[in-house]
Amino acid sequence: MTQTPGRRPDVGDTSVGQLMSNISQDLSTLVRQELALAKAEVKTEAKQAGKGAGMLGGAGFGGYMVLLFLSIALWWALSNVMDQGWAALIVAAVWAVIAAVLYATGRSRLRRVDPVPERTVDSLKQMPDQVRRTT
Repeated sequence: MTQTPGRRPDVGDTSVGQLMSNISQDLSTLVRQELALAKAEVKTEAKQAGKGAGMLGGAGFGGYMVLLFLSIALWWALSNVMDQGWAALIVAAVWAVIAAVLYATGRSRLRRVDPVPERTVDSLKQMPDQVRRTT
């Protein structure tokens, strides 16, 4: 099989078996290259996501500290009007209500999550057997 630049290869003397073998090899190479590219892209994106998640974690801790000190300030403010024990109990009850609402909301959203990537499963079912064997 000869090929001239800018033209199709001459396949006149090549057997059908050899052509099918070449197609299979090319397809296998293409799939491997696409997988390597996908791995590289995912690795880069995961690195960026990790840094972002770390920053969000720091922001979450900062927010926690703000809420802690605001709760203490509310406790002290209420203790000017009533007994300190009752003031602490009121602040704790407010946080209990907030926690219960967040729990219920989070739980209902998690129940709606479908763990099976249906579009990927559908596309894999449509993939020809030849491609599945080469990957």
